[in-house]
Amino acid sequence: MQDQDFTTSFAVDQTPEEVFHAINNVRGWWSEDIEGSTDKRGAEFTYGYQDVHRCRIKIIEFVPGTKVVWRVLENYFSFTEDRTEWKGTEVSFEIARKGNRTEVRFAHLGLVPEYECFDVCSNAWGSYINGSLRSLITTGKGRPNPKEKRRAVAAG
Repeated sequence: MQDQDFTTSFAVDQTPEEVFHAINNVRGWWSEDIEGSTDKRGAEFTYGYQDVHRCRIKIIEFVPGTKVVWRVLENYFSFTEDRTEWKGTEVSFEIARKGNRTEVRFAHLGLVPEYECFDVCSNAWGSYINGSLRSLITTGKGRPNPKEKRRAVAAG
C-alpha cells in the first residue's frame, strides 16, 4: 500500500490575498496559544494544547497569495508510543484561483495512515481547516483553541 498523506480542500469567494492573510493568522484559526511569528519565511513558532500536544514549526515557503509551507522541527504527543510522530513532516497550504472562487488545498505531508495519531490528527485537521480556517476566511471569525489559563503558583 502506498503512503497517503492527509489532504483536504475547500473553495471560497474571497481573493487569494484574503485567504493567504487568514492562513497566516494562525492564532485566529488554530490556537490562541501560538508563540512566535507566523507570517514570514524563516520564522518559527510553537503550538501547544494542554499536556497533549506541543510542536515547534518553521515556515519554509511563503509565497504571498499562493503558498505557505511549514516544517515541524520538534513534536510531542502524550497519547502515542512514538511521541515525535510529526517531526520532519511538512504542512502545506496551496491557494489557487478557480474561476471566480479561491481554492485552498491543505496537505500534511508525512501524516500517513501508518502513524498512530493519523485518525485523531486527521479529524482535528479536518475541523481546523474545513471549520475554523474556512470560517475565519468567510466570516472574519475562526474557532481556535482558546488561550489556556495558567495556574498561579503560590509562593512560599
